[in-house]
Amino acid sequence: MKPYDESRTQPAGRAEAAFYAQDLASAREQRRLRSAPHIIRAEDQVTEDCAQGLLTHIAHPDLNPHVFDIDAYVQELPPDGRSGRHRHMAEEFVFILEGRGYSLHWDVDLAEMGETFNWRVADAPTRYDWEATDWMFIPVNTVHQHFNLDGDAPVRLLSATSRVFKWLGCHDLEQLEAAPTYRGY
Repeated sequence: MKPYDESRTQPAGRAEAAFYAQDLASAREQRRLRSAPHIIRAEDQVTEDCAQGLLTHIAHPDLNPHVFDIDAYVQELPPDGRSGRHRHMAEEFVFILEGRGYSLHWDVDLAEMGETFNWRVADAPTRYDWEATDWMFIPVNTVHQHFNLDGDAPVRLLSATSRVFKWLGCHDLEQLEAAPTYRGY
């Protein structure tokens, strides 16, 4: 056999390689990243009415490829309104932009771990009152819900969570109650 004759035949049972195609795709992705803006303009942000309430997404990978480590949105609660009630694996940091209200936090403990996680949620929540310019920390996996105490003006909250649990494959988001404004998908 001449040197490199092995390149003319594929060993039995070995799949065709696509390494060069992967390299080309990687180079295209790098060019896309270099050309993506470093600012997400208001007109590029996405507002949705979802089970958690009215959210304007300001940091998400689908908005800009540079955003791969956090999710951030502005949530608006209508006068006397409330958010949905949910829990997620990542801790959450909330800055109160406008308004006053309170949040309920239900502590959660791991009840059982097997193929899936089973959680035990506290019967009674803890109440945290807040107003504009306050920061709120929501611990990992805590069930939580936000309430607007003002009957005349909306509340606006800036929320940020890490995407690390999504990248690790253990993103665990559970919507337990929809916001009253939600009309379904």
